[in-house]
Amino acid sequence: MTLLAAVSGMLIAFNYQPAAGASYRSLQQIATDTNFGWLIEGMHHYAGNLVIALGLIQMVVMFLSRQFKRNWLIAWIAVIGFILAAIGLDWTAMVLDWTQTGFWRLSVELGTIEAIPFIGSMLREIITGGGGISTATLLRLYTIHSYILSLGAVGLAIAHLAGTVLQDRQEQQDRFEQRKLQLEETLNRLVQENPASNTSVTEEVKTSSKN
Repeated sequence: MTLLAAVSGMLIAFNYQPAAGASYRSLQQIATDTNFGWLIEGMHHYAGNLVIALGLIQMVVMFLSRQFKRNWLIAWIAVIGFILAAIGLDWTAMVLDWTQTGFWRLSVELGTIEAIPFIGSMLREIITGGGGISTATLLRLYTIHSYILSLGAVGLAIAHLAGTVLQDRQEQQDRFEQRKLQLEETLNRLVQENPASNTSVTEEVKTSSKN
């Protein structure tokens, strides 16, 4: 799903214009004039929302399966970072279509950000580029959305997948070693109880365990 969102976003970027007014017209052109543009735009929208849900589901599954061991730390950090990056992608995309809904939603949330003590005004200046919501704001959010957060989300998704696969392999190896140890303990106990009658059985079991 992450890969689908990334690929569809790159396809949209070929015709998207990150400028006040032009962004809305470019998206309308993509949806109406570009071959399968409406499909690509829809895929990007729904895939972007689904990655948040999938990240939360994955975290709940890890929690319910009691994966609290230290060697699961990479997978936990990666999935939490991925969820935060996905939420950030959704937030930065609110005004990229330059609609009234996105514009006024960002205006309200900028007011909330500005109310943060000590750093609120600075954060607002960084996001907007100074002044009100304009092309500078759109360019900054587009850069954060398309480059910083997108690359971060893909990297975290890969890290989480790699950590999960490696940990599953390690647990399978640990279970194999545990079964092998139990088999050897059972074998030693049988040999100690009746060494003469269990010689052939011992050789067969050792041979099977080696294989």
